[in-house]
Amino acid sequence: MAFGSKDVCKAAVKMALSDGREEEKILKEQYSALGIKTVAADFGSDFASAVPKILERAVIAAKREGVIGDSHAEEGAVAGAAHEALQMIIDKCVGLNLGGKIGIARSKDHISVCLFFAIGLLNLNDVTIALGHRAV
Repeated sequence: MAFGSKDVCKAAVKMALSDGREEEKILKEQYSALGIKTVAADFGSDFASAVPKILERAVIAAKREGVIGDSHAEEGAVAGAAHEALQMIIDKCVGLNLGGKIGIARSKDHISVCLFFAIGLLNLNDVTIALGHRAV
């Protein structure tokens, strides 16, 4: 079955919104059976140091789980999609803390990265979601 960018983006969003490792595992198996590779990674940091950490965490998780290979093009696609997603939420984050999950999905040449974060200070949080897509 052929999947387009919309399907891959939807899978990344579902991975980012999953409630824990057990649900991630179930979703990963379901998507794998369809031919979509997925991975999710938790993240938390202050925004000032978050950008390089998020990009690194996304690339490492994607490589570790076989979503991408070792090529610069694939690593760059994941980093680029994650950076694109960060650009969408940067204005909300400056000076605050982030905590949440990164969801990544791939089918053939489509790669999508979804960021789902609580942004704030102490218990005064806002919630945001952002999405980036690249083709390899």
